Amino acid sequence: MSNLSLAFSPCPNDTFIFEAMVHNRIDTEGLEFNVELADVEALNHKAMGGTVDVCKVSYHAYLYLLRNYVMLNSGGALGFRNGPILISRRKYHPEEVGQLSIAIPGEFTTAHLLLKIAFPNAGTKRVEIFSDIERLILDGTYDAGVIIHENRFTYEKKGLFRIMDLGEHWEQLTQCPVPLGGIVVKKSLGYDTINKLNRVMRRSVLFALENPETPMAFVKQNAQEMDEEVMKKHIQLYVNDFTVDLGLGGRKAVMKLFEFAEKLNIRD
Repeated sequence: MSNLSLAFSPCPNDTFIFEAMVHNRIDTEGLEFNVELADVEALNHKAMGGTVDVCKVSYHAYLYLLRNYVMLNSGGALGFRNGPILISRRKYHPEEVGQLSIAIPGEFTTAHLLLKIAFPNAGTKRVEIFSDIERLILDGTYDAGVIIHENRFTYEKKGLFRIMDLGEHWEQLTQCPVPLGGIVVKKSLGYDTINKLNRVMRRSVLFALENPETPMAFVKQNAQEMDEEVMKKHIQLYVNDFTVDLGLGGRKAVMKLFEFAEKLNIRD
């Protein structure tokens, strides 16, 4: 029996796909998990510090993890029309972005990298917890912000405006899905354990897709008072065929992201 540390976010798509493996609804092949939930940027830093065996991270962050971690085939968040959005409390033209103060959901998030790709000369940026960004724009702390996850379903109702859908911009540039995040595993665990984790993760995703109501209690428990309709929209948007298996299309998208990062000299 192997006991592994496992960290992922409390967002509905993550809790949905991990529920079966952390509650032993599937064959885990002798693997057990000590689970920790954290914000996306906190997860990126955990992996960078090497403090967790299995971790959900941004694909941007994975660029810094290649030496010590490998990406699983299953569990990824990629897709079309589901990327981050640059929003503001009043209407701005894209040409004005260089003069704005902007809240971002993490230095190593894919959202930040997509902002850099679209606006290499974006204005002053500061990291905030993703769930606080709408409020911080509304109260005037920032001119604009990059929103992710369920906030794409709520910002317009709050009177906020879209400057650019950064995911759509990426899709137009590359004709690839938006590579948001995936599951990494420490290489030091060895091939046998990594292969087991690939199989277990795939089983967990498939179980959730085949039994969508079963994970919902765990989803709701961690969804921070989110409306149930928004939870289900969130899951439908971010859990898809790429989550079951990256495939060639998913891998191409990740490599394209790395190519853009290298062109922008983002990696040290």
